[in-house]
Amino acid sequence: MFFGGDYNPEQWPEEVWDADVELMCEAGVTAVTVGVFAWSHLEPSEGEYDFAWLDRVLDRLHDGGIKVVLATPTASPPPWFTLAHPEALPVNADGVRLTHGSRDTYCVSAPAYRLAARRIASELGRRYADHPALAMWHVHNEYGTDCRCDLTAAAFREWLRARHSSLDALNEAWTTAFWSQRYSDWAQIMPPRATQYLPNPAQVLDFRRFLSDEMLSAFVEQRDLLRGLNPSTPITTNFVQGGWVSVDHARWAGEVDVVAVDHYPDLSDISAEEQTAFAGDLARSWGRGSWLLMETAPNLIFTRGRMHTKEPGRLARQSLSYVARGSDGAMYFQWRQPRGGAEVFHSALVPHAGPDSPIFREVVDLGTRLGALSSQLEPTEIPAEVAVTWDAPSWWALQGAGLPSAGIDYLAAVQQTHRALFRAGIPTDFVFPGTMIDLSAYRIVVVPHLYLVSDEVAAALRDFVASGGHLVVGPLSGVADPFARVGPGGYPAAFRHILGVRVTEWHPQDPGVPVHLDDGSTAFGWAERVELIGAQALARYTEGTLAGEPAVTRNGTAWYVSAGLDDAGWERMLRTIAAEANVPPVLEGLPPEVEAVRRGQLLFVFNHSESEASVKLPSAATDAVTGRFLGTEITIRSAEALVARLEKPVGTPTATSASSE
Repeated sequence: MFFGGDYNPEQWPEEVWDADVELMCEAGVTAVTVGVFAWSHLEPSEGEYDFAWLDRVLDRLHDGGIKVVLATPTASPPPWFTLAHPEALPVNADGVRLTHGSRDTYCVSAPAYRLAARRIASELGRRYADHPALAMWHVHNEYGTDCRCDLTAAAFREWLRARHSSLDALNEAWTTAFWSQRYSDWAQIMPPRATQYLPNPAQVLDFRRFLSDEMLSAFVEQRDLLRGLNPSTPITTNFVQGGWVSVDHARWAGEVDVVAVDHYPDLSDISAEEQTAFAGDLARSWGRGSWLLMETAPNLIFTRGRMHTKEPGRLARQSLSYVARGSDGAMYFQWRQPRGGAEVFHSALVPHAGPDSPIFREVVDLGTRLGALSSQLEPTEIPAEVAVTWDAPSWWALQGAGLPSAGIDYLAAVQQTHRALFRAGIPTDFVFPGTMIDLSAYRIVVVPHLYLVSDEVAAALRDFVASGGHLVVGPLSGVADPFARVGPGGYPAAFRHILGVRVTEWHPQDPGVPVHLDDGSTAFGWAERVELIGAQALARYTEGTLAGEPAVTRNGTAWYVSAGLDDAGWERMLRTIAAEANVPPVLEGLPPEVEAVRRGQLLFVFNHSESEASVKLPSAATDAVTGRFLGTEITIRSAEALVARLEKPVGTPTATSASSE
């Protein structure tokens, strides 16, 4: 079990270091990440290194029994580098070259940057590859920095040559006949920059794919250097989510030894717990059962516009939720709250108030609980029976300009689908159309906003339905091919024959205006004119120009949802389909806002409500932390988390979420 966080000793005088190690031991910390932003301390000037301070830090940690995840500091080049290599500073879409003074001031395509990154990684590797404290290498930090400079343009052209082989193929893929954009020379192609009007969506999409591959190649360069020095030490980098991140993490997952994820919920009500479950299930699916929470905030939720202080017990509930979903620990940003800098008020295990504080007392308690659980955790290799599709290129495509509605939100659609399953208590995996189309392990596959669909993915879903699987397709799915070219004949081109429907018109709705269906459901934001070509209507629109037209349809075991159903509508529908497909929740009859998650023989129960709750267990159990016998029914206090060890196997162990209605 990894329990600890980012440790930045270079920000503190050395006399603080011994106190840090003592507090880490008190809290049960087992590992810390060191060196993420320390490049200017490790290489004060070009080619001159100072590792003496890092030697002392690693030796102190080792003496305290604390392992080290040692980072290469390449996310923040030092001032001397950008002064010597101004061409390596990033250029934004407006053509403005950014200046030094923050993090991520680099262009990943700049040869000078790549050389300097390899050099510092090599020096760290040679010095610390065999250090007894080293548990894992942490390359870079949160890959995602964008650049549109001429160096990037040159690299983009080479990537396009490899992807498309010829200009004729590129012109066809990008539909450059539109607006006289046909290219006659590779040199004419640039990264997407500020334009007079709408950019070419296929160009923007390919550029984001290029950025993902370009950053991956930078990671692989460092990874291979470190692996050559000590092949037995695992190597990772921390994945970060966001609409600005041009990284296809599903493709990256096969290149890391451990899938490591940073996750920061940004809502303060129970939605934060739903976001935590979403992130945990997604990370577990990337890691094929195993992963590591590399960063989260211990005592704050960074909502839009303010920092929300977590209520007592929330640190443990959210941390154990990640562990229940397969994480091999809980790591945080950061160990000690800094004295200054741009993130002076960022969350920390040791706050400005010091160890005599509510958060540190909760940290000590959590360390005790994780220590007791560490020997009982089992791999989570058995998949759930329900899967939701996740596709970064579809997300990127639906962020483009010129779409029918500004309210289209890929992430929100996928989160809503997962949230409905979470509330129904149904364990959920994610599947990735770009890397995996074997769906044989699942009884239900839900497809929200899968805008880009290849022939191979369409065939896989067709075979899934033919074999008896239940397919649920939401709007804006199967509309275009991987080059964002819309298929002819009506939407959704890739799925018309599977679903038995043909959509002839989209009817985006004004924000907040409800759309009513005759089964009592309510939708917002989106409606469509649907023709039945074999399917039956399960619900119809009741008003406006679409009155009487199909809204939700079924064709055998394939469902189509043309309306932007609200949460209640999605939950009701997915509960019905799950019952038909014989997919049970983790526990039946859970009280409101109580969640249950299975990891092997451990049953994690979380009470997110404001009152205590009684929960019937599937078999007699003991408290996995204290060893106390629990019997077959427990009472769990408000805001509490309990981990029960079941005495005998019950049903099929699963890895994910359950909540209630």
